Amino acid sequence: MSEKAKHWVGFDLGGTKMLAKIFDDQFTEIASAKRKTEGNRGQKAGIARVVKTIEEALLAAGLTSADLAGIGVGCPGPVNPEKGIILEAPNLGWVNVPIAKELQNAFGCPAVACNDVDAGVFAEYSFGAAKGARCAVGVFPGTGIGGGAVINGNLLEGSRISCMEIGHMTLEPNPGSGGETLETLTSRLAIASQAAQAVYRGQAPYLAEKCGSSLDKITSSKIAEAIAAGDKAIEAIVRRAADLLGCGIATLVHILAPDTIVLGGGLVDAMPKLYLEEVTRSAEKRVLSAYVGTFRIVPAKLAESAGSKGAAAWARKKIQR
Repeated sequence: MSEKAKHWVGFDLGGTKMLAKIFDDQFTEIASAKRKTEGNRGQKAGIARVVKTIEEALLAAGLTSADLAGIGVGCPGPVNPEKGIILEAPNLGWVNVPIAKELQNAFGCPAVACNDVDAGVFAEYSFGAAKGARCAVGVFPGTGIGGGAVINGNLLEGSRISCMEIGHMTLEPNPGSGGETLETLTSRLAIASQAAQAVYRGQAPYLAEKCGSSLDKITSSKIAEAIAAGDKAIEAIVRRAADLLGCGIATLVHILAPDTIVLGGGLVDAMPKLYLEEVTRSAEKRVLSAYVGTFRIVPAKLAESAGSKGAAAWARKKIQR
């Protein structure tokens, strides 16, 4: 690494877009570039698109690959963190893609891969709502339920695969099936599905007027609007989902004893008071008495920048060890 190589790339592959950000060594953002991921499901074409996006960010920053100390990539789905391999990325259709090696070859600097939710949690630990925590847990309800943990400054990861897939925690086992999980019961998609049923039954007049029973129209913000407008059935659905999420968080408290739990995602952003109060009440009610008062549940601070910034910060942590 040259003396001038003091810049870091953070790359977020989650969702429907890929986002590259360039940071200096103090993690001030210098430039960024983004592209859509949809329609680019082939491995070769997808990696070329990732490389092109980083090149565009470097150009916007007035830098070249020689200025880079390292690249961190946050990837959806399970990752082999030691080898930098995306084991499966459902939104890209990728399986066993050696993303770290590909980027190292393209830019001539070290590259690190982690799960995209892990990257977001590491950002909240390093710069946001969980700064200074000994053990920070992040839970992000969205289309699914993502989770991650930082303990003593390090991401909690397995040697061959990323972990903290808390959305698949079983809450209501059913004989002969996989049962109901945290994700199937408490995600935004689960809430929207139940809300659509309430609309169909005539129990949510405001939501019926604004969205009908179309799942793609029942967004987090519309759910919050419906509650504010007096749709009691929708409020009950959200409160039950938050209560069940608190059950899952209580389990995490017993296992990891975090001092800070960060909640993020659209549901939290749209109705922070209702959602956080209900989750906190549920978790505190269910933990052993000795654990009450040992943790706090707070909203995420970093929003869209968390994934890329956390990936870059984790890359520096691993590369400079």
